[in-house]
Amino acid sequence: MAIKRIDAGPRMSGAVVHGNTVYLAGQVASGAPGKSVTEQTKDVLKRIDDLLAKAGTDKSKLVSANIWLTDIREFAKMNEVWDAWVSPGNTPARATVQSTLASPDYCVEIMVVAAKD
Repeated sequence: MAIKRIDAGPRMSGAVVHGNTVYLAGQVASGAPGKSVTEQTKDVLKRIDDLLAKAGTDKSKLVSANIWLTDIREFAKMNEVWDAWVSPGNTPARATVQSTLASPDYCVEIMVVAAKD
C-alpha cells in the first residue's frame, strides 16, 4: 500500500496518508504566534482544514485528536473555538493535556487522525 506525504520537509511531513487513514503532524499557529489561545486555536484549525483537504478528507471524518496547551487554565477558551469548529455528531476521540511546546510563541498544538472514507 502506497504512502503519500503532504507538505513533506526534511524533518517531518504536514500529513501522511496510508490507505484510508490520514495522520497530521502537530499543528501550531504559524499565522498567529504570540497571540491569544483563541486566535491561535482558530489558526491551527484552519491549517488542519487545509491539510485534510489536501489529503482528500475533512473534519467530519476525524477519528482522534490530541491537544497540547501550555496553560490548562485556557482549556475553556480553546474549547469555545473547538466546539464551534468540530463537525456536529462526528466528534473524535480526544485528549487534552498541559505541556511545554517547542517555542514560547505558541500556546496550543493540535494533532489529528482522520479517515478518508
